[in-house]
Amino acid sequence: MAMKKTDLEKNKALKLTQSMKQAHADRFGKGAGETPVNRREQRKLDQAKGLVPFACKLDGELVATLKERAADHPEGINGLVDELLRRGLA
Repeated sequence: MAMKKTDLEKNKALKLTQSMKQAHADRFGKGAGETPVNRREQRKLDQAKGLVPFACKLDGELVATLKERAADHPEGINGLVDELLRRGLA
């Protein structure tokens, strides 16, 4: 199905605004040396490490506590949860 001219123009405008936001975010050398990793590449890196996504539902207060502790943890929330589960299961 062919798109209308107005729809095509809207899509072009969205692409332009997204590229402008990205250009603004990487100004002044903030992301100069880093190569951005998209979701697919990140998934491949995680699979190479043997990591598997695991979702569960937790109480809101518990999640808030985990986020507070994860701020100080060197590996972030993933490392903190890994450490806590290993200690709990040992």
